[in-house]
Amino acid sequence: MTIAATGLSASEVEERVASGRTNAFVQDTSRSVWSILRANVLTLFNGIILACFLVLLAIGRWQDALFGFSAIANAVIGTVQEYRAKLALDRLALLNAPNARVLRAAGEEEIAIEAVVLDDILVLRAGDQVAADAIVTGSRGLQLDESMLTGESDAVEKSPGDRVLSGSVVVAGAGTGAVDRVGADSFANSLAAEAKKFSLVASELRSSINRVLTWVAWIIGPIALLVLNAQMVAQGGWEEATASGAWRDAVTATIAAVVAMVPLGLVLMTSITFAVGAVKLARQQVLVQELPAVEGLARVDLICLDKTGTLTQGDIVFDAAHPLTAVAGWERVLAWYGVQNDANATARSLAGRFEQPGEEEPTDRIAFSSARKWSAVIFGDGMWVLGGPEMVFPAAASGDPALQELDRRAGELAATGRRTLVLAHGSPTHDETVPVDAVPVVLLTFKENIRPDAAETLSFFAAQGVGVRIISGDNPQTVAAIAREVGLHAPSGFDARQLPDTDAELLTVLDDYLVFGRVTPDQKRRIVVALKSAGHTVAMTGDGVNDALAIKEADIGIAMNSGAAATKAVARLILLDGRFSHLPSVVAEGRQVIANIERVSMLFLTKTSYATFLAITFGILLLPFPFLPRQLSVTDGLTIGIPAFFLALLPNAQRYVPGFLRRSLTFAVPAGLAVTFGLAAYARLAADAQIPEAEIRSGSTLILTIIGLWILVVLSRPVTRFKGIVIGAMMIGLILMYSLPISRDFLQLVDLTLATAVLALGTSLVCIALIEIVRFVHRRVSRRDAERASSQRAAK
Repeated sequence: MTIAATGLSASEVEERVASGRTNAFVQDTSRSVWSILRANVLTLFNGIILACFLVLLAIGRWQDALFGFSAIANAVIGTVQEYRAKLALDRLALLNAPNARVLRAAGEEEIAIEAVVLDDILVLRAGDQVAADAIVTGSRGLQLDESMLTGESDAVEKSPGDRVLSGSVVVAGAGTGAVDRVGADSFANSLAAEAKKFSLVASELRSSINRVLTWVAWIIGPIALLVLNAQMVAQGGWEEATASGAWRDAVTATIAAVVAMVPLGLVLMTSITFAVGAVKLARQQVLVQELPAVEGLARVDLICLDKTGTLTQGDIVFDAAHPLTAVAGWERVLAWYGVQNDANATARSLAGRFEQPGEEEPTDRIAFSSARKWSAVIFGDGMWVLGGPEMVFPAAASGDPALQELDRRAGELAATGRRTLVLAHGSPTHDETVPVDAVPVVLLTFKENIRPDAAETLSFFAAQGVGVRIISGDNPQTVAAIAREVGLHAPSGFDARQLPDTDAELLTVLDDYLVFGRVTPDQKRRIVVALKSAGHTVAMTGDGVNDALAIKEADIGIAMNSGAAATKAVARLILLDGRFSHLPSVVAEGRQVIANIERVSMLFLTKTSYATFLAITFGILLLPFPFLPRQLSVTDGLTIGIPAFFLALLPNAQRYVPGFLRRSLTFAVPAGLAVTFGLAAYARLAADAQIPEAEIRSGSTLILTIIGLWILVVLSRPVTRFKGIVIGAMMIGLILMYSLPISRDFLQLVDLTLATAVLALGTSLVCIALIEIVRFVHRRVSRRDAERASSQRAAK
C-alpha cells in the first residue's frame, strides 16, 4: 500500500485500530502474577511441606500439621508483598512510559508507543528508541545503534529503503520510517520484556540462599530415611511398629525432623525485604526495575557519572559569542541551528539569542555524530562546521596563529567550567570531513546549572569510601572545572582521545585521573568493563543515549527519567524526578537489606543446622526424636519466624562486607552443633534415668525455647528499645505457651520433675555458654572481614 508523505489520516488510523493492527502489546513492566505465585507456592520445599502435611492429616495427626498452615501463611504473605510491589512498580512505569513521534495528516504528533499503527510514519531523532519495525522513507545522516539487537557496537548508517528495528537507538541524524511490523511481531516488545521486567537477577543474597537450599535438598531424603529407621527401631522394630500402629508415632517424629530442616522463612524474608525496599524507594521517586539492584548499589565501591543531567541539570544556556575571524553570515547559521526539529539542547539554546535564520535553505547537511562530535551545514558555496574546538581543529597547536589563538582562548574558557563550541567556515566537502581550508569564525560558550544536591551526594559517597569517576563527552577541562565546583579533587581532566589501547595501561590512567572528557559511547563502556575487571563493583549514571552502553555493562545502571528511552530501558534504577540526591537513600536501603538479611539468615540457618545435626545424631543413636512437629512449629515461630519479620525491616546502616554466607555459617553451624550437643546429651541422660518420653519432650521443648530466645538476644545486639519490645513479646508468648492449660494440652507439655527440671536448666546454661563463645569467635571473623574489605577498598 502506498502511504502519503503526510502520513495516515484519522480515518485510516481508526481503521487499523479497529482491525487490531496496532503496536499494543500486553507486557508487564514487572514480574507477572504467575511468576510471583510460582516462586512463592510451586517450590520444591513447599512440595515437601505439603507432602508432610497431607501425610499427617491422613494418619489423623492434624494437631502436628501446624507447619502446613505456617507454610501457607508464608506463601500468602510473600505473594501479597511481591504483588503489592508489582502494582507500585507498574503504576510508576505506566506514568513514565516513553512516547513515539509520528507524522500524520494533521501534522507531527507525540503518542504512546502502543498507539502506533501499521503504516504510520515514525519521526526519528537522536536519542529516540525506535518504537516499531519500519522501512526508512527519509534520512538526514540517520545513524542507529543496534548493539542491543546484534551485539555490534558501531553505529549503522540508514538510507531510504533500509530497515530499522524496534529497540535500536538513533544516535545521530534524523529520518522517517514507514511502520511495517507492530505489536508482538516487532522487536520492541521482546526488548522491553528483557530490559524492564521484574527479574530476580543473581545477587550475593539470593545466590547464597539458593546454595543453602540446594545443599538441604540433596541431604533431606537420606536424613529422612535415617530418622525414620531410628524411630521405627525405637518403637520396637519395623515389624512390631507396623503391627502395633506405632509406626504413626515414628512417621510423626520423622516429619518433625524433616520440616525443621527446611529454611522456608529465610526465602520469605528475603523476598519481603526486597519487595518492601522497592516500594519504599518508589515513594521517593526511585523506580527499581530489578529488585536485587537495591542490594547491588550497597555493594558498589566505584560510581561513574556522566556530567550532563547528573552533576548538572542538563539545561544548557547560551553564554556568549567570541568572534575570531570576520566571516559574514555566522549569526544566520547559528539561528538556523537553533530552530531545527532535531536540534539538541545546546543548539536549541541558540534560538533565544540568534532569532533570524533567513529564508535561504541549505543545500546539504551533515548530522551530528557522537564519534566525530561535530555537525555541518552547507549554504551556497560555504560549509559551516559546529563542534568542539579540539574536534573540529585537532591540530590546533600547529603553527597557524589563528588556530593557536583558538586553542588558547578555548582552554581559558573551558577552565572556567563553561562549555565551548567553535563555528568554522570553509569550502564544501562531501565525505564528512572538515574542509582543509576551514577557519575558526566564532567561539561559543555555554553554561550549565550544577545540581544543588550534587556536592552533598558526592560528599556522602566519599565518606562511604565509594570512588568516583566522571566520564563525559565534553571538553575535559570544562568537566574538571565543574568537578571542582562539586568538591572533587580534579586539577585537570584527561582527554579520552589519548586513552591507551591496552587494558593494563587504561587501568593506570583510571587510577590517576578522576575526570575524563571527549569520551565516546564505546569508550564509556570500555571504561566500565575495565573497572569491573579490576575487581570493582561499578555503578554508572547517565541520561543520554551515549550512556546506554555503559549503563547496560555496569553492575548497577542508573538513569534519569529525563533521559533517552533506550537509556531507561537498560537501567536497573530510574530516578523519576531526576534528583541525584536519592542515591544515598538507595544505598541506605540496600545496606539495610544486606545487613538485616544477614542477621535474619543466622537465625534461620542456625535452626536448619541444629535440625540437621539433631536428625543425624538421633538417627545414628537410634533415640526417639525429642519433639513433636507441633512443638517445633510453635517454638520456631516465637523464637525465629515472628521476630525475624521485624528484624528484617529495621533501619541498619552497616556497610557492606563481602562474604555473607561464610559469616552466617560461621555462626549457624557451631551454634547448631552446640544446640545438638545439649539436646542429645539431655535426651541420653534422661533416657538412662528412665524419664517418661512425654517428660523428655517437654524438657527438650523448654531447652530449645530457652536457647532459641538466647540466640535471638545474641543476634539482636545491641538491643534497642524496639528490639527489646519484640524480644519481650516473644518471651510473654512462650510463658503463655507453658502456662495456659489449652496450649499445654495441645502441645502435650507435662510438668517436669525436679530432676528433669535441673537437667534441662543445666543443659540450657551449658548451651548458652557455648553460644556466647561461638558469637565471640563470629564477631572476630566479622571484624576481620570488615578490616579486609576496608583495606581492599583503600587499595582500589
